[in-house]
Amino acid sequence: MKTVTIRTAKRQEMIDVTGRLREFLQEEGLADGAVIAFTPHTTAAVTINENADPDVRHDMLLGLAEISPDRRAFKHGEGNSDAHIKSSLVGCSELILVEEGRPILGTWQGLYFCEFDGPRNRKLIFKKV
Repeated sequence: MKTVTIRTAKRQEMIDVTGRLREFLQEEGLADGAVIAFTPHTTAAVTINENADPDVRHDMLLGLAEISPDRRAFKHGEGNSDAHIKSSLVGCSELILVEEGRPILGTWQGLYFCEFDGPRNRKLIFKKV
């Protein structure tokens, strides 16, 4: 298991962490199997999506903002209820299959850490399954 720190710079952003996943696989010498990528935060998430066009990240964040905008009517005292909703919608983990030491991802796919209440220092945990 390995915990990496992700320093986010914006309130909401998606950070490509595919390289960190590959580093973990190399360090662990995992040839075949699976890895879980997990974040222990209630206002962050992990997802797999397109990594070729950065506009996809923009559009995903825009879409999530439309699904769960920041509303004054929310009662949560920290004022980040929209971030909690987005985290639940996207999810806190991904299972990534591994073959011959490489993550099995589609041609245009990458692994993303999703920040919904930054900027902050966050944790991303990789664990062999």
